[in-house]
Amino acid sequence: MSKRYDVHVVPHPTRPHWRVTHAGLALSTHLTQRRAVLAGKRVARRNRLGVVTHARNGRIRSNDSSRDERAAREREH
Repeated sequence: MSKRYDVHVVPHPTRPHWRVTHAGLALSTHLTQRRAVLAGKRVARRNRLGVVTHARNGRIRSNDSSRDERAAREREH
């Protein structure tokens, strides 16, 4: 089974922007964290992954692991 990487919303290293990344690759860049989170959630929903949002200092701010909840619901039915 292949390892499934979450989608991460991280601060851009050199500009005051936010990046959406998956498996180490930048998928998109946004001016605000809010827009980056929305874009990250779209990618995560499409690929059944979780979204990890980081703060400006790099620490994890929130972790939306809805993929675990979806998997649990699918097992119930």
